[in-house]
Amino acid sequence: MSHAFSSRHIGPSPSDQDAMVRRVGYDSLDALMQAAVPSGIRSTSALGLPAAQTETEALSTLRALAERNNPGVSMIGLGYHPTVTPAVIRRNVLEDPSWYTAYTPYQPEISQGRLEALINFQTLISDLTGLPTANSSLLDEGTAVAEAMTLIRRATKGKDQLPIIIDAGLLPQTLAVTHTRADALGIELLEADLSAGVPDVEAAGTIIAYPRADGQVTDPRPAIEAAHAHGGLAVVVADPLALVLLSSPGSLGADVVVGSSQRFGVPMFYGGPHAGFMAVRQGLERHLPGRLVGVSVDSAGRPAYRLALQTREQHIRREKATSNICTAQVLLAVAASMYAVYHGPEGLRQIASEVNASARLLAAGLRSGGVEVAESGFFDTVIASVPGSAAGVVAKARKAGVHLRLVDADHVGVSTNESTTRAHLDAVWDAFGVSGVDEAPESLPADLLRTDEILTHPVFHEHHSETQMLRYLKKLSDRDYALDRGMIPLGSCTMKLNATAEMEPISWPGFADLHPFVPAEDAAGMIELIETLESWLAEVTGYAGVSIQPNAGSQGEFAGLLAIRAYHRSRGDDHRTVCLIPSSAHGTNAASAVMAGMRVVLVKSTDQGEVDLDDLRKQCEAHGDDLAAIMVTYPSTHGVYEHGITELCEIVHAHGGQVYVDGANLNALLGHAQPGVFGGDVSHLNLHKTFCIPHGGGGPGVGPVAVAEHLVPFLPTHPLHPVEGKREGVGAISAAPYGSAGILPIPYAYIAMMGAEGLTDATSVAVLSANYIAKRLESAFPVLYTGDSDLVAHECILDLRPLTKAAGLTIDDVAKRLIDYGFHAPTMSFPVPGTLMVEPTESEDLAELDRFCDAMLAIRAEIDDVVAGKWPAGDNPLVHAPHTMRTLLDWQHAYDIGTGAFPAGSVDDKYWPPVGRIDQAYGDRHLACSCPPVEAFAD
Repeated sequence: MSHAFSSRHIGPSPSDQDAMVRRVGYDSLDALMQAAVPSGIRSTSALGLPAAQTETEALSTLRALAERNNPGVSMIGLGYHPTVTPAVIRRNVLEDPSWYTAYTPYQPEISQGRLEALINFQTLISDLTGLPTANSSLLDEGTAVAEAMTLIRRATKGKDQLPIIIDAGLLPQTLAVTHTRADALGIELLEADLSAGVPDVEAAGTIIAYPRADGQVTDPRPAIEAAHAHGGLAVVVADPLALVLLSSPGSLGADVVVGSSQRFGVPMFYGGPHAGFMAVRQGLERHLPGRLVGVSVDSAGRPAYRLALQTREQHIRREKATSNICTAQVLLAVAASMYAVYHGPEGLRQIASEVNASARLLAAGLRSGGVEVAESGFFDTVIASVPGSAAGVVAKARKAGVHLRLVDADHVGVSTNESTTRAHLDAVWDAFGVSGVDEAPESLPADLLRTDEILTHPVFHEHHSETQMLRYLKKLSDRDYALDRGMIPLGSCTMKLNATAEMEPISWPGFADLHPFVPAEDAAGMIELIETLESWLAEVTGYAGVSIQPNAGSQGEFAGLLAIRAYHRSRGDDHRTVCLIPSSAHGTNAASAVMAGMRVVLVKSTDQGEVDLDDLRKQCEAHGDDLAAIMVTYPSTHGVYEHGITELCEIVHAHGGQVYVDGANLNALLGHAQPGVFGGDVSHLNLHKTFCIPHGGGGPGVGPVAVAEHLVPFLPTHPLHPVEGKREGVGAISAAPYGSAGILPIPYAYIAMMGAEGLTDATSVAVLSANYIAKRLESAFPVLYTGDSDLVAHECILDLRPLTKAAGLTIDDVAKRLIDYGFHAPTMSFPVPGTLMVEPTESEDLAELDRFCDAMLAIRAEIDDVVAGKWPAGDNPLVHAPHTMRTLLDWQHAYDIGTGAFPAGSVDDKYWPPVGRIDQAYGDRHLACSCPPVEAFAD
């Protein structure tokens, strides 16, 4: 067997590939790709990447990079704190493929484990914030605040032209991200120090820090009351660990509470990924961005979890979407929720109290040595005044292995955390030249102390031993279907192998324990990794520059459009605000364009699913003076290599517009074509698709933005960027300078181990596998769109509409029936209602591809039996799917148990869904988004 990593990543063996190629009708894989990829865009030379490394070599390289980082003892704070990830959670969630290879829970019947974990998260956030409804996570704290700002705009009718007051005491990165978003949308922000008083102006809302970046815990009630007096909304930005001890913002009158759950057992990861959160008062639920997990009932009337209010999804609402967010930070939200489950309310109270005690002791020691610090009113952070000596104090502490925050020439910030020890305090005192103390007065305001109980649900009281926790995690993961069970053939989502060698480095302390604001020399290995990865991504896409900062595809889209907008403005073309979007595009495109301050104009698609070039010319001529850009996905959203892509680029460029090529389908191009060469000006890339960052049940992801030379000056910047030249400009897109840097070792390892040839082969086999499935199934399910050579790209759309209509069935019936055969359904009804979009990827072997095809053909036969009248329309294996183990106890169907529950013939290895068909409409009518009482599950 070959020792090359690519032979382990690519599923079909060379002999299987030969058989598949022949089935598709070609003599070789090269011949297939020559026919599939249009000659006008095909690369003429190999990618300029280093030679492929073995797994051992790549891990050795990454180990050397990690060892060049100096995490030290971080006491910098600013929203990022060392934590202790319980080993049982690290090993059995963050490092467990049953959790990290799962997909977004659109098929809730096979997602009950992660949905329960997320509803635990929502309950945790709801309890701490004192508000009834929380979402299942956002991308980070900075973007969560930005989302809250737009929520204010949506929810305050008639006030959309009024300014929003924002607390200058917020974290600097949060202010930066929010200003970037506000500028794009034309929202006026009034930045004010709310600890000194609230500006007496009419505003749509106020965003308040609790605690502040300087550590002070000030009473938010005056600002909340002032906001309400003007008819506005009050948003509080809170530290959830502090809320264990402090009064909940909801009890103080807040309408919305946002923040980051990083302190709940998630490593700093050099800035991310971390799960942001948002909770809202009653009446604002339908304005929530992101995902919301709710409780409904299944076909047996038993409680079951599902995603609620799904009509808010971007591909339905498009430019009217409430947000462009398509994923969240599910894996990190699960980890944070399990941290709370493991410790329970008493454990969290003890942790929070010890963090505060360390801060109090620290402050008392500094004061006793004559250093000016706050007497009280702080949770974990103090700012010490050392006129003219701040840099020296920070340098001395760093020499002792402790990172402090250099506020300015006269002030040093110090934050304590759950890892803080007396030895750490001694090192800090020594850096200030003072002696320590053993006692300290209370520091939290007495009138802001929490008096109500938190986390009263039994789930937070039952799993405190490692045995209990291990079994709980195992029980939940067993309820789910992830890549560790079988293929997830989702079109547009590219659910492929996330190799263990790629995943292993993210837990290494040199990467995981690094604070994003340490000096650049203390992150030398990580910065080299990032810059190398950015150069590799530029090479494979054909662009001049890449920024890794966007921490999701949605953020990458936004960053790309901001670059285009800034470019036009730099040329005096402020009026260029029209963004052309094909009617078949993913809805996040339209939502992102609106967020970037652009006006969306649709371009028609042809009957073949391609962009209608005649209509494009018409729209370009109509908007020649105000055309900013076109957003086009390539290969198209319909899974086809469009031959007109170069002409499309020429048409838009001729009218002064820029071409944004959505990189969602880059898995069909890598090594064969480069968007930056065939006409694109900017692309965002989905590293959780093409470059193997796992989906995590709905996040994390990374959405780098790649641009042509003329757009490089307009890539994202950050006020705290380690590279001084990248601190001013377009603005911050994500809270951390490098976004979700902690998971970048995954795509780095993937590219390093695959090399140019491996990446090219992966694309070829992905296209081969999609065409193999299309060829095997075309007689049973028509393939809706193909290219000029009667070939698809890396995915195919199966048209089920005539069949389901004839049988009185729905696309849902087919999707749920696939569960009985042991499969996750392909993408349903996107981009065409009533169809399935199938993407097998390069990682599934021929046996698994055939197993899927056999299942689909068997389902076709079942549909035919319904049409023929063998089974009643209301009592057949499809309408009652999926079949649970419970149904065997009282079988009352027109078909036998074997046909219904064991259609694939497997008894020993069958996956049993824990619940039956879930009633989606019931869940939306009876919105319940926190842990249901135990009694709800009783028979």
